[in-house]
Amino acid sequence: MAGSLQAIARSHYPRLIVSAAFALCAACSGSNQPGSAIPISPAARNIHRASQAGVVVNPSQVGAQVSSAVLGADMEDWFDITQPNLAASFIKAGMTVTRWPGGKGADRYHWKTNQNGPGICAGTEQPSPNSTFDHFMQDVAIPAHLDVSITVNYGSNPKCTAGDKSDEAADWVKYANVTKGYNVTWWTVGNEQYVDGSLDLRSSPHDPTQYAQVMSQNYYKQMKAASPLVPINVCIDASIRTASWNSVVFSQAPFDCIELHYYPQKGTSVNDTFLLTNGVAGITSSIKTVESELVAAGRGGTPIFVGEIGSALPPGDKQEMSITQALYAGQIIGEMLNDGVVRATWHSGFGGCDTPAAGGDFSPSLYGWQDFGGTMIFSVGTVAHHCSTKNVPLGTLMPTADAFEVASHFVRNGEHMLGVSVVGMKNVRAYATTYNGGYALMLFNLSEKSSVNVPVTIDGKTSGTGGPFWKYDKKLYDASKYNRWKGPGSGTLPSWQNSFTIKLRPWSMTVVQTQ
Repeated sequence: MAGSLQAIARSHYPRLIVSAAFALCAACSGSNQPGSAIPISPAARNIHRASQAGVVVNPSQVGAQVSSAVLGADMEDWFDITQPNLAASFIKAGMTVTRWPGGKGADRYHWKTNQNGPGICAGTEQPSPNSTFDHFMQDVAIPAHLDVSITVNYGSNPKCTAGDKSDEAADWVKYANVTKGYNVTWWTVGNEQYVDGSLDLRSSPHDPTQYAQVMSQNYYKQMKAASPLVPINVCIDASIRTASWNSVVFSQAPFDCIELHYYPQKGTSVNDTFLLTNGVAGITSSIKTVESELVAAGRGGTPIFVGEIGSALPPGDKQEMSITQALYAGQIIGEMLNDGVVRATWHSGFGGCDTPAAGGDFSPSLYGWQDFGGTMIFSVGTVAHHCSTKNVPLGTLMPTADAFEVASHFVRNGEHMLGVSVVGMKNVRAYATTYNGGYALMLFNLSEKSSVNVPVTIDGKTSGTGGPFWKYDKKLYDASKYNRWKGPGSGTLPSWQNSFTIKLRPWSMTVVQTQ
């Protein structure tokens, strides 16, 4: 496997001209990154284009600070979290954060009783009797060394007769941080309260003015007061599509952070090419839009938490178990780092599993071998959940989790993203960062059928001692056709002079570190 990375001597490339711009440049001519927040100047691209197609890293262009908290996945309360070795899957995938108690279920859930309300508040799946908050912390979060985000109930009280009282949320904060000493510092009020599909039994459902008032009068100050020795961040719901919600809430509610959710498709109709290109670019454009709305409300610079990420809304589809979603997930991590996102959780870790009967897209035009889909990126044991005739052992890393494992070698907390240019290679995507006194690159080949040799130059650096690399690709994924789930490969880049060349296999992601 080490043969896929070669150090090739070349004459030193001319120094690149430093661009002073740090604005979004997704549409810049010659830039092959879908949403790079650190553009290379046209003059620099022209200099490089005249000499060699490839990737050029510009250490002079220092971007956003890297947060390792973008490596996360949430969990849902219906899943029995006391099953053995769940924490091991999070550790293997390189996860650092998680979110509880799930998505829309948060506005039905009452943590003290570990139950949903009655009637319409029951939902389709009740919490597992074993999946209490303490079990979640002690069986999953603490053993896996995961920082935790909690979504508190806004939409329904225990009797399912009105919205919830902020007392329940404040009591949860106090229990977590005073009684138990769990030091949970990220809290969000409600889940997607800007859409009709969420549960809101208040007098004016899904009304931004009422949400802002309730935040101001009750939730924010009570939750803050409940954790006097452990400072907490209280996030509000924010939408990437509903500007009218954002304009009111951003200007009227008190908050420390905002939570966004991102799904570029609906599971009934998905497309591989769209997901790997427009689907990736969409997260950066969405973040930039919301940032401009925050600035307009006088709240520029507010930390952004992407609380849910997926390739598609339900029902589950074929793409979700494929190499294509894995490559999408890897690029999304790179985009969020360029965009300065401070925290993110994939939806979800051990999550739902659907057969084609649920209505998801299992078209032969989609690449993949599985007859099941769903939100899970760790296997939930598919026979038990009626998803497949082939058992995938509980906790097995699915392709998207493999992408997280590879990306974890690129993401080092406190480092900085760097400017990077891809010239003359239309199927290559690249992200770069400082790394432990050296550099790390995360590279993608979006060609389904063709390998590509990618020359890499680090501006101003004439030699390097090499370093480790990790990769995940279509060939490794294809073993799953026979129910063999292969994880990422690894190897070593040798020392190099002037530049080095990386061979990227078809549909692949590679992380390489070098000094």
